[in-house]
Amino acid sequence: MRILFICLLLIASESSTLEETRYGQFRRQHINAKMTAMDCDTVIRRKQIYNVDNSCKDTNTFILDNPSEIKNICVEGKFDETLQMTKSHKMFKVVKCELKKEGARKPRCQYTGNLLTNRYVAVDFKCKGKLPVHYDLTFPSN
Repeated sequence: MRILFICLLLIASESSTLEETRYGQFRRQHINAKMTAMDCDTVIRRKQIYNVDNSCKDTNTFILDNPSEIKNICVEGKFDETLQMTKSHKMFKVVKCELKKEGARKPRCQYTGNLLTNRYVAVDFKCKGKLPVHYDLTFPSN
């Protein structure tokens, strides 16, 4: 009986560590300080960024900075009531990866990457616990 109880505890703790927090998912899908526009296919495959049905995402954008700077969007950024988004206080470089072939499914996701500079980043609503949880879009500096 004791062994069964210990096994159940181990299974429960294992499954809870497999669940990704909303910020963890945001970080995995949208933060990569060292990638280039040529790295879209590799990074998306390595980070397992797909739609729930295993189809390829049409677009995925990566912010090229360290996580602490991106967390500051929620602390120092400005909330826009009209758009229901929080806009970054500083500009970032981002890589926007766009799917080449509509309707593609993993593992055949191929992307065209574009480096965008001087971009403000907007995250959804007011953040959760002062952490970004959903990437919305970027704005040019002008």
